[in-house]
Amino acid sequence: MSIFKKLFTAARGGATEVGEAIIDSQAIRILEQELRDSKKALNDAKTGLTSIMAEKMGVDRKVKELTAKITEHEAYAIQAMDKGDESLALDVANKIAEFEHELAIQQGILDGYQTKVSSLKKMIRQSERNIQAMDREVSVVKTTAKVQQANDLASAKFSGSNSSMRSATDSLERIKARQQKREDQASAAVDLESETSGDDLQARLKNAGIVDSESSGSSILDRLKKQKAQS
Repeated sequence: MSIFKKLFTAARGGATEVGEAIIDSQAIRILEQELRDSKKALNDAKTGLTSIMAEKMGVDRKVKELTAKITEHEAYAIQAMDKGDESLALDVANKIAEFEHELAIQQGILDGYQTKVSSLKKMIRQSERNIQAMDREVSVVKTTAKVQQANDLASAKFSGSNSSMRSATDSLERIKARQQKREDQASAAVDLESETSGDDLQARLKNAGIVDSESSGSSILDRLKKQKAQS
């Protein structure tokens, strides 16, 4: 492979990576828009299904009406034959034939509606499951993105890649240093006051056992006895 062909291939690869990076940066937004489009299409499908089911109900009523008319006219034909009126019975039979022909047509339409409604309901249920699964995936991806963003902001203190975070961190360290300095000054002032008042010397003598740490009734009584003996 020539050097120019290699460069061309590398350039194409770089362009692909840039394009993918742009798409990836908008991935969540794209997914959310696709989900909105899918939900709208699903709602349109449900509206269409409702319309088809309403038409099916109308055809179903026609089938029931025709079935009832056939049963009714069969009774008329039997009554006409019972009375010996063959001509009337034949007219009724011809009417029944018309009803049965129309019933066959309407029954075929009804069967078609039933098949279509069943198929559409199945497709809608599957679409709902797919959309719910995608909703969950998008929610997980968005939450993960937020966690990663928070982690990036928090870790910027250590990476030094974020100037504003670095500045805030430096300020925090200066505040802590000033607070520590004030605490040290306060502690030094207490130590100095102890030395000035003699408290520190007294404490050191007590610790060395040179002076009593505290008076007791026995020591006071001994001191009084000595004073009385000397008088």
